[in-house]
Amino acid sequence: MKNRLQLIVFLLVLTAFFYFTNGHWTGKVVGILSILVTISVIFIGIVISLENRHPTQTLTWLVVLGSFPVFGFIFYLLFGRNVRKRRLFEKKAKLDEQVMLKLEGDYRIIDEHFEKIGDHQRQMFKLAQRLGKTPVSFSTETHALTNGKETFDEILSALEHAQHHIHMEYYIVRHDELGTKIKNILLRKVKEGVYVRFLYDAVGSFQLSGHYINELKNAGVEMVPFLPVRVPFLNNKINFRNHRKIVVIDGTVGFVGGLNIGDEYLGHSRHFGFWRDTHLKVRGEAVRSLQLIFLQDWYYMTGQTLLTQIYLSPDLMNIDIDSCGGVQLVAGGPDREWEVIKQLFFSMITSARESIWIASPYFIPDEDIFSALKVAALSGVDVRLLVPQKPDKKIVFYASRSYFPELMKAGVKIYEYKKGFMHSKIVIVDKELASIGTANMDMRSFHLNFEVNAFLYRTNSTQKLVYEFLQDLEESKTLNLDDFEKRAIWYRLFESTSRLLSPLL
Repeated sequence: MKNRLQLIVFLLVLTAFFYFTNGHWTGKVVGILSILVTISVIFIGIVISLENRHPTQTLTWLVVLGSFPVFGFIFYLLFGRNVRKRRLFEKKAKLDEQVMLKLEGDYRIIDEHFEKIGDHQRQMFKLAQRLGKTPVSFSTETHALTNGKETFDEILSALEHAQHHIHMEYYIVRHDELGTKIKNILLRKVKEGVYVRFLYDAVGSFQLSGHYINELKNAGVEMVPFLPVRVPFLNNKINFRNHRKIVVIDGTVGFVGGLNIGDEYLGHSRHFGFWRDTHLKVRGEAVRSLQLIFLQDWYYMTGQTLLTQIYLSPDLMNIDIDSCGGVQLVAGGPDREWEVIKQLFFSMITSARESIWIASPYFIPDEDIFSALKVAALSGVDVRLLVPQKPDKKIVFYASRSYFPELMKAGVKIYEYKKGFMHSKIVIVDKELASIGTANMDMRSFHLNFEVNAFLYRTNSTQKLVYEFLQDLEESKTLNLDDFEKRAIWYRLFESTSRLLSPLL
């Protein structure tokens, strides 16, 4: 009902504009448009207040609408309409939960698994199982992949060896050298009889050429856009994007992490140069969880049900269970009742006894995460934050920097990566518990995007992440509070303004 009223107001504005601009009643046009815009702003303000959002978000929207009525009205239509979020994805959420519980089992009470996890971190994994509906696996091998070359060498090799199916899900896909390599492999594999399903985000990959898509489609690859946007102003789903990066091959090996498909992720961008990123290769039991996340996204967009044993029977041969550690794949998104990834990050932070190390290209924490980090640092926990020195999104970059002084005063050590662009999304707690995946430490990942993260406990890949984090610090500049507070007033003003918009980013 609320969305219909918003649409009516919008259409009234457009009708008045086109009708009166054909005549000479300029004054009346301006007057009528002013009245209609005012009515729309008041109406949207009431809607936002009734949504019971976080007070910070509510106030931010009201300030934007009051200060910039026309711009705020358009911006709200594009990005602010969260009122139907649960209804939009309610069916998907219920179906996902039913499938996860049926095929993964109700793992909420398996004491023998949790005996392998430290007491202070056991609650985090129990929370992850309750929110994510996926089990902790102790029969899964993981391998942390460093940067684009190692990651795509592994992915391309695995694609070449596919025998039954290839499932791919990406936020950004580019028609460049890397994209062409992957396309050519997929074309060959389809000819060999391999089933290839490719889910790409309609907004993240909006620059992907029609020729690229059609060539794959015509060859037999099932190319499906996630939540396509045909009329942006009237599309309720434009703000909910699929930020996941998933590859599953033959149900036996999977990949997840921060790297999209594009040459810049191999460090070939003139602007960014070296691209620092991290991905994860998964083999064994937890591949099934990753497969289920893909299959449920696929069903949501196509209606095709593929929940058969051939897709859900991971190869457990040659898995050294004693050296695996705990692995859990968890999906988060606007279809979930709880903000899954944010809650798990919060649990990780509050469980820390010795250290919390975070790498994130976009750092815009909400009040819960922000307070948890400050309390941890004030309690004597070694809290370190690694962010890029070079921005790719200036508003987000400067909004991030507005949080730095308060964090540094609490004892958080902040490092800016100098070698190139830092795009890794890592959380490491006490050098034994880690998260790696697609979610940034920002509000968009917490509230709006479909994300997927791997949570690792005492795995060999966890130790590699610890080692590489320390190596990254060697390529970084340590921020000093006294020096940082000497930055020009114009920077401070832009940071503060950007922070005001942070609930909308």
